[in-house]
Amino acid sequence: MDKFLKNVLAPTLIVFLLISGLMMIYKSPAVKIEDIALSKLVSQINSNEVKEIVVSGGELKIDLNNGTKEKASKEVESSLVETLSNYGVNKEALQKVNIEIKRESGFAVWASIILPFLLPILLIGGFLWFMMRQAQRGNSQAMSFGMSKARMLDPKDKKKRTMFKDVAGAKEAKEELMEIVEFLKHPKKFLNMGAKIPKGVLLLGPPGTGKTLVAKAVAGEAGVPFFNISGSEFVEMFVGVGASRVRDLFKQAKKNAPAIVFIDEIDAVGRHRGAGLGGGHDEREQTLNQILVEMDGFETGANVIVMAATNRPDVLDPALLRPGRFDRRVTLDLPDINERKAILKIHCKNKKLEEGVDIANIAQRTPGFSGADLANLVNEAAILSARKNKTVIGMNELRESIEKVMMGPERKSRVIRKDEQKIVAYHEAGHALVAAFSKHADPVQKISIISRGSAGGYTMAVPTEDKMLHSRGYFLDEIAVLLSGFVTEQEIFGDVTTGASNDLERATNMARNMVTRYGMSNLGPRTFGKKEELIFLGKEVSEQKNYSEKTAQDIDTEVHNLIEGARKRSLEIIIEKKDKLDKLAETLIEKETIEKEEFDEIMGITGMEEKIEMVERKEEK
Repeated sequence: MDKFLKNVLAPTLIVFLLISGLMMIYKSPAVKIEDIALSKLVSQINSNEVKEIVVSGGELKIDLNNGTKEKASKEVESSLVETLSNYGVNKEALQKVNIEIKRESGFAVWASIILPFLLPILLIGGFLWFMMRQAQRGNSQAMSFGMSKARMLDPKDKKKRTMFKDVAGAKEAKEELMEIVEFLKHPKKFLNMGAKIPKGVLLLGPPGTGKTLVAKAVAGEAGVPFFNISGSEFVEMFVGVGASRVRDLFKQAKKNAPAIVFIDEIDAVGRHRGAGLGGGHDEREQTLNQILVEMDGFETGANVIVMAATNRPDVLDPALLRPGRFDRRVTLDLPDINERKAILKIHCKNKKLEEGVDIANIAQRTPGFSGADLANLVNEAAILSARKNKTVIGMNELRESIEKVMMGPERKSRVIRKDEQKIVAYHEAGHALVAAFSKHADPVQKISIISRGSAGGYTMAVPTEDKMLHSRGYFLDEIAVLLSGFVTEQEIFGDVTTGASNDLERATNMARNMVTRYGMSNLGPRTFGKKEELIFLGKEVSEQKNYSEKTAQDIDTEVHNLIEGARKRSLEIIIEKKDKLDKLAETLIEKETIEKEEFDEIMGITGMEEKIEMVERKEEK
């Protein structure tokens, strides 16, 4: 009813009022006409003041000799002469007046009779028509409720078409997927050899690594329709809708074959069945069963390939991963330094960069960044440059965007007391100092005491090249660097603050992993404990303890020894290089931020070779 009032009745009333208002304005004269009595009219006629009278039904329009206009009313049944005679008009004077009689048209007469009855009928009819239309729309929605919501990307649309050249990095993944492109382009070449092309390709990798982009590129290279749908779009609160949508999706794909069906985030419907969430008629399980049936039921000549993406392959149902369904898996890892450089170049293609911007330096500072992170980084740099009213993006904006993406925006408005500022400066200087004189630690790129996010300050240390494996020496040096802020506070101020809480947590977790996961302790090459996950929650909830209480005590002792050893090494460096520590802290208090070049100058280090030599000389002593 509310929709009827809003969509039909309200507009109708508004239009009616507008028309009525226009008609009233049109009919009403600019000058107000006086309405007089018939007795006065008779008096004016007898005085020869009246020039003309126009009779229209019961209305009289009067024009006087002096140009004045008046109006009067009479009974419709009687004539004007008869009415005026009853009021004693002088007949000779009346003969001098020009009397004009206007008769109403037949349409106006009929309209005046019919409209009062027709208008309610029209309103009731309009209401019934609206109700029937709503019912038909509801029926059509009910009929289309089980239809697929997949969006089809037309291969002929060159503006939205994605090719492999638009995807930077992922070289091995693209080579693997070229076979799929070849099959979609030349299926007979493979079928004539008796080869069976994989029916399903599962794209695995962390979020933001370009799984959806690669799938679009496969469709673009092959020039075939691309049906894109998310796993969550299958599932509704009504049982059977998901399975119906799966059937409709594959029906559309077969009609447009050769084609690609891409299911993003397939873990939304493809998780282990029988996980304790719902019974055998659970909507999600029915949807998964229908996907399995459709993938198994493909005809040999049906050139439809199913591609799916997930970052949680461990929770997928085994029936999905068996040969004949998703029998080929393509992993997209986080990009290395060369791939990051290529990705940055693609995202900077439509951006105005300042001369001298070093993309390689930005790629070096962003280990662990995904393609989506790098796109966000470049976009943040562009926004920052626009905010500064600059016409080009400079190196400073790109560097600042790295920190913004990693830790959040600067909090320059945050008021910090002088004594707290000094503590933060020495804390961060301690981190940087120990990192500079530790052989395996990552080189320092920047130090700042400007707050970002929840951090009062930060020291950015990133490796010069990507690392796949980490040694025991690397972990020991990293623990020493993490503890150095705590140790510096204790050594310089004789007390510690809460600022080191996150450092201590990370150092403890690293030391415990060395003992329980990596076999880097005196307890030998074995692991301790087994992680357990509840599938329907999708996260770790507990750890199974597969060792004795005595072993647990030994683990705690080993963790303590690793942390204590790292603390002593950190303290030695801080005591030995206290002059450099003081200079670094003073510079931070003065400038708030120190870049790599200035830091290396303060430390007396001009390159990695000099750093290693210094550490080795210290170890010899």
